[in-house]
Amino acid sequence: MTTSTSDPKAADLIRQRAAELGFDACRIADARAEWAASQRLRAFVEHGRHGEMGWIEDTQGRRQHPTAMWEAARSAIMLGVNYGPDHDPLEVLARKDRAAISVYAQGDDYHELIKGRLKQLAGWLVSRFGGELKVFVDTAPLMEKPLAERAGLGWQGKHTNLVSREFGSWLFLGSILTELDLPPDGPSGGSCGQCRACLDVCPTNAFPAPYQLDARRCISYLTIELKGPIPAEFRPLLGNRIYGCDDCLAVCPWNKFAATSREQRLHAREALREPALADLAALDDAAFRALFAKSPVKRIGRDRFIRNVLYAIGNSSAPGLAASARRLLDDPAPLVRGAAVWALSRLLAPADFAALRAATAENDPDVRAEWAA
Repeated sequence: MTTSTSDPKAADLIRQRAAELGFDACRIADARAEWAASQRLRAFVEHGRHGEMGWIEDTQGRRQHPTAMWEAARSAIMLGVNYGPDHDPLEVLARKDRAAISVYAQGDDYHELIKGRLKQLAGWLVSRFGGELKVFVDTAPLMEKPLAERAGLGWQGKHTNLVSREFGSWLFLGSILTELDLPPDGPSGGSCGQCRACLDVCPTNAFPAPYQLDARRCISYLTIELKGPIPAEFRPLLGNRIYGCDDCLAVCPWNKFAATSREQRLHAREALREPALADLAALDDAAFRALFAKSPVKRIGRDRFIRNVLYAIGNSSAPGLAASARRLLDDPAPLVRGAAVWALSRLLAPADFAALRAATAENDPDVRAEWAA
């Protein structure tokens, strides 16, 4: 049932408390209003653009609308935390012996960081105004970006991510669905205009059209979600990106406002800013887990991560890194061995590669296919 609050300053008090807890943005949307996001989601799935992310299709019914997931939802409190970097994240792309890790993954897992703040805000909200609520941080079938747009945190840009007048393309989102009937703020009315910088910079042409994403071509999907070998056509385009891709976010012109208004609340680990590919290639499972403790990178596992590192080594044009790839030809994981083969095929002279192939015994059919290719 709907729970009303008699406090006319409820929304202002919620925003004040959110700011005290470290949120940079807080606005309210009507969780019941109709929207077009469900049609966009349906088209995304029908075209198969979700790739191996089967959970998107499996939960499509609940993703259609906030009330499809929780019928009692009346208001959505949408919150943002600015994670704009203090440097140009694209500069590392020119340092071929170094690894490019997406800005959001260079520190502790943002899910845990934001979840703690959300739970504190939720506890205060219930004690102050009552009513049931649910808390979300990108882990449930709730389309947060359309809700954030409806609340006025920004608008979905041509790269399909949220763009904010104050924080550019660098906002982590969190949300609280509540039974409370709160006055909605409404959309901000922003627009990308004629700008298409995010579309033009994409290395893999992952945008079939403005405001549309084909995840199967997106480097973030390929390096994080895809479990097997990355298709050969995309490997050279990865460059040294080993976890995610910031290109479309980093070129957004609205980021210049984030640079002047950002408070340093989320910190990158120095070891993850521009790590050496040779060092990463030497990680065994225990060292991988230690390096990426509390990091979102740990979720993809050591083998998938080393696969990405080896593709970057193959793109490095640095023959000195061939030794790192050669050592991994004996790795227990076929996924790693196959990526090592590809890297060596790019770094070694044809005669040297042919000799190495002749001297290497391999039984796994996928790795044998890499040798043959």
